[in-house]
Amino acid sequence: MTQTSPLLNATIARVTDRVRARSEGMRGEYMARVRAAIAAGPARTHLSCGNQAHAYAASPDKVQLAEGRAPNIGIVTAYNDMLSAHQPYETYPGQIRAALAAVGATAQVAGGVPAMCDGITQGQPGMELSLFSRDVIALAAGVALSHNCFDAALYLGVCDKIVPGLVIAAATFGHIPAVFVPAGPMTSGLPNDEKSKIRAQFAAGEVGREALMAAEMASYHGPGTCTFYGTANTNQMLMEVMGLHLPGASFVNPETPLRDALTTQAARRAAEITALGNDFRPVAEVLDERAFVNGIVGLMATGGSTNLVLHLPAMARAAGIALDLEDFDEISSAVPLMAKVYPNGLADVNHFHAAGGLQFLIRELLGAGLLHPDVKTVAGDGLAAYTREPKLHDGGVDWVEGPSDSLNDRILRPAATPFQPQGGLKQLSGNLGRGVIKISAVAPEYHVIEAPARVFADQEEVKAAFRAGEFTTDTIVVVRFQGPQANGMPELHSLTPTLSVLQGRGLKVALVTDGRMSGASGKVPAAIHVSPEAACGGPLAKLRDGDLLRLDAAAGTLTCLTPGFEARTPVTADLTKNAHGLGRELFAAFRRNVGPATEGAAVVV
Repeated sequence: MTQTSPLLNATIARVTDRVRARSEGMRGEYMARVRAAIAAGPARTHLSCGNQAHAYAASPDKVQLAEGRAPNIGIVTAYNDMLSAHQPYETYPGQIRAALAAVGATAQVAGGVPAMCDGITQGQPGMELSLFSRDVIALAAGVALSHNCFDAALYLGVCDKIVPGLVIAAATFGHIPAVFVPAGPMTSGLPNDEKSKIRAQFAAGEVGREALMAAEMASYHGPGTCTFYGTANTNQMLMEVMGLHLPGASFVNPETPLRDALTTQAARRAAEITALGNDFRPVAEVLDERAFVNGIVGLMATGGSTNLVLHLPAMARAAGIALDLEDFDEISSAVPLMAKVYPNGLADVNHFHAAGGLQFLIRELLGAGLLHPDVKTVAGDGLAAYTREPKLHDGGVDWVEGPSDSLNDRILRPAATPFQPQGGLKQLSGNLGRGVIKISAVAPEYHVIEAPARVFADQEEVKAAFRAGEFTTDTIVVVRFQGPQANGMPELHSLTPTLSVLQGRGLKVALVTDGRMSGASGKVPAAIHVSPEAACGGPLAKLRDGDLLRLDAAAGTLTCLTPGFEARTPVTADLTKNAHGLGRELFAAFRRNVGPATEGAAVVV
């Protein structure tokens, strides 16, 4: 059994031991399958001549591939030129092939995976496909790797569902190494707080569409990930803290010499850690319970996206590990909030990176005993390598010691003097079910809201009520039938400006939903991912307008205080309008078979 470090924080050690014990049977079966695949030897030795001829027919390296003595690296790419975060990947395959040719290895693009953008589909019917796209990505990556021609895989993906889907696939093919290759954030544009202000002014009718469009275009203006600390950038933090990126790779801007050098080094590192070399690192050994606990620690320390409370359990399950909401809650109680990045502060990820970034954060968390130091990563043994940052040297990359002090304590602070003593997420439970709330950006006076409910079946009904001037007193807005079985669990981020306006008018407001909120949301208290969902007859389906609700983030409770509430018959909703249009009919089987939000709302794991 893996032993926890004696210097580890007692809470982190206890949660890790609980995860390990909970997962023992599932993880044991998973690792037995991985060991059997490793024992079978390099994949291409088992392909027939006909199999191999088909695989190499179009490759300029067909002779070298047929010999089978050098590593062949499979590239799984989320490239498309519609989405800013993935547009830089267009040139990566050629760069990777050249980098590997220089060390006597080869590469092939094994396949592509879809990459949809929640920023484009917010408030639109296409958002109902968003969460399910994670499982489609895992399936597509699985198809790409099923040709069994590869000694390692490079995964090119950044955004919301793409990285979790690729991790699920990587864990499923756990017998080969996996290196995740980021593309980096776009350069800073219009400050995020200014963008948010103009959105609120538009929602209140104070500015027109022309001003709104100008602000949005100034904010989202070039190649790279959006610069706020939403799900996409939380993913990048996770890949580094979990040891799947090269150290310091996450937040280097696209189309820069350092970005190119890191991509070249990632390709070469993938070749070095195959079974054909002397440093074999199958990804199943990287993705153990300690890596997932480290990921949750990073999530709490940075005030990351609530979407990862869905994705991490699904990712972990693919590696034979069972996570529960109690793990997130307990880790949050022990981990200080060390970063203030929009929407939790005014800075963007470029400012965070300049202030010391992940290298400073990881150094501090290791020093405080809050991260497992003794993990296996793609860079080597031990997480200490991730306190070092990359620098250009003679056209390549050298790693030097990262900052030991924050360069801006308004953005990034030491573990001993954090912004808050605890992390940004809390589990909620009560007679309305189980859910989570992100409180890192919520002012303390809004941590407890007790108010009558207004119950809605979709977000458009909320906006219509707002336009009609119906919100004049403290209110808890309930938006139900938004869970994975109902309509795919769309984000309800487009409600943020509306609810923010009400809060700005002096009302106490909160949201309760079985749906999701964006990783960019946070200033209005929101109890999300409530499970069991209303479509399954969950408690939200019993609520009526006027019921007295209490959301208490301090106590971690979510309750209906109206007597007789539990005895009511759940209402049912007409969900036929969510069944068709923009591809929704193709996902009926997903809605029927998806698991609960508490287990990751997954179909394939």
